[in-house]
Formats: sequence, structure tokens, C-alpha cells
Amino acid sequence: MSGGWHEEIVIVGGGLAGASAACILAEAGRPVLLLERDAQPRHKVCGEFLSIEAQTYLSRLGIDLDGLGASRISRLRLVRKRGATEVSLPFVARGLSRKVLDEALLVQARSRGARIVRNEPVRSISFDRTTARFALAASRPIQADTVFLASGKHDVRGVKRPTANTMGDLIGFKLHYRLAKSQQRALQGCVEVILFSGGYAGLQMIEKDIANLCLVVSRQRFDELGRRWDALIAHMADECPPLTERLQDAQPLFPRPLSIFQIPYGFLHAPDAREPQGLYRLGDQVGVIPSFTGEGMSIALHSGCLAAATYLSHGTASSIFHHRVRSDIGRSIRLASALNRTVRHEAGRHAVFHVSRIWPDAMRHVTSLTRVQEAAVARALAPP
Repeated sequence: MSGGWHEEIVIVGGGLAGASAACILAEAGRPVLLLERDAQPRHKVCGEFLSIEAQTYLSRLGIDLDGLGASRISRLRLVRKRGATEVSLPFVARGLSRKVLDEALLVQARSRGARIVRNEPVRSISFDRTTARFALAASRPIQADTVFLASGKHDVRGVKRPTANTMGDLIGFKLHYRLAKSQQRALQGCVEVILFSGGYAGLQMIEKDIANLCLVVSRQRFDELGRRWDALIAHMADECPPLTERLQDAQPLFPRPLSIFQIPYGFLHAPDAREPQGLYRLGDQVGVIPSFTGEGMSIALHSGCLAAATYLSHGTASSIFHHRVRSDIGRSIRLASALNRTVRHEAGRHAVFHVSRIWPDAMRHVTSLTRVQEAAVARALAPP
């Protein structure tokens, strides 16, 4: 691997958080080495919903969502059993696959001078007082002054997250579909959030007339269904007939759904004086928000941009960043986690749907409360 023995900055992970940090640091003239474990761009389990804050970051990073074919989403439709209630979103959201978006950000980072090395899993990271040491799967070890840890929900030995008291019994699935033309028209401009016993799902259009179905289900319910995807879809469709209509004559675009186990919803990193200065945790390494809020990608981008801005102003003083990002995203994660616990029970799903039906503005309030606030966005994007 090129790049020498000692690096100023190493970023672990080329997703939204890592790539956005790489873009800003490289643009500022800092030498950046980004290590991405995957050899090729790939799909990831994600709702693929871009809020207005996420779009603000992407615009700053030079990403042309129209050029990438992102869909436009202006309405939210909540579906439970045979009923549905709909409200206009307080902004126009976009839909775009992670495979396309992540690669576009890495291309931007490379164009600004970041070095991107693919197919380079990091086995472990260790620290002494001033230096991080990386054990790599494919290359000789390297050292760095500063680490931006953006490995997503996957932990790296030596710097694992403490995820106690999080909701780790959930399984996430994602599958892209080519819907029938009539169903594409019915879904156009709308994200559908579907509540069912054991979990919830999101369905929306993304680029190239593709629909993304992403869902979470409790391990207990999945076990009861024989741990079979077809049984899970049948269970959802039987309980929510509108989903049956959407998927009628739909063509799955993956051989099998993507999945992720033990999602640590509710995780929020607590700044710890024992952690080394110079270790910046980004994305899911700093906080994991339940997916139905549509803020996961926004939080990842916020953390990447804020970490880069903090480094450019304060160097290896990563504790400053961790206190700031916790303040920025903590309230949203706590609120979303409370709502997530509510909809896991039949009485809670009934209450949420009933309130939304008689008071549609309640859904707008929730989308506002779980968003990264404008002041935090401005701070992350302020020049150093």
C-alpha cells in the first residue's frame, strides 16, 4: 500500500461520515488517507432518505443530486393495517441509493486530494500517548497522529463502542424492487412508513424508478416466522394489505435481501477522558438513531463535517468534537428511541396512528424534533 509508514490523518471507512470528512480535510490541504474495507461500491442496509439537512451537506460537498437521478419526496404516508394517513413534509426530501451516493462522495474526496485505498480492512487500532497504530489485513502496519473512525455499525478491535442499554434485538433488511408502473405512480413523491407487529418498514422511490423497501423487525418475531424472508414479507402483507398492492408484480432486484443484525438503536457516545485525544468517532460510531425518523444519513454527514471542522480548528482535541456532536444529536436520538419503543407494542402503534390521523401535524412535529437543527448545521459547515 502506498502512503508511507506514518500518516497525519487516517480515516477508517468510506461511507457518508468518512467520505464527507475526507472531502473537507483534503480541500483544506491536509494529507488524508482513507481506508475502505470493500473492494467495490456496494449496497448497504439503509432507508436512503435524504432530509433537508443531508441535502445541505451534500450541496456543500459538491454532490449533484439531480445529476445522480435522486427522487423527490414531499409527502409522508403512515400505514397501519388497512388504514393510511398522509401529511406534507416540511421540506422536499430526496431518495438515492447508498451505493450511488457513497461512491459519489469518495470520487469527490479523491478529486480534492484524499488518498482512497479499497479492499483494506482494519483489524485493530491501538494507541500510545501520541500515536495510533493500525494492524491491516492486507498490508504492513501504519501509524497516524489522528484517527477518524467511521466504520459504521461494525466495531474495530481496540476501539469498540460500549453499546449497553441499546435496543440490540432488532434485525434490519433491505431490498430494491422494480414496481409495476401503476404502483410507481402511486408511490411517486411519497415515503410510506408501514407499522406491523414486530417492526416497521419504509418504502420510497430512489433513482432510476427503483423502490427501496427497508425494514426492521424484532429477533423474536423473525424467529417465530421461521427466520425466512418470504414468511416475513407475507406476514407484513397479510397485516397491511396496502403493502400487498405495492408489491404486486414487483421485481426484486437483489438475489436476496441485505441484512444486518443487532442494530444498536439509541446508542449515543459518551465522551470519555480515558479515550485518546486524536480519536474522532463518526457516524454510527458516535450515535445510532432509529431509522423511521429519516435522519440517519443526515447525522452521518453532520458528524463527518463537524469532525473535520473541529480538527481544522483544534487538531487532535477530539473531546471538543465529541461534546459538540453529542449536544447536537442527543435529543433527536433520545426522542426517536422513545418513539421506537412505543411502536414496538400494539397499543403504541394504535396510539401513534390514531394521533396522526386526527392530528396530522403531529407527524410534522416529529420530523422537526428529530432533525439536526440549523445552528448545528451552520457550525459544522463554518470555515475554520
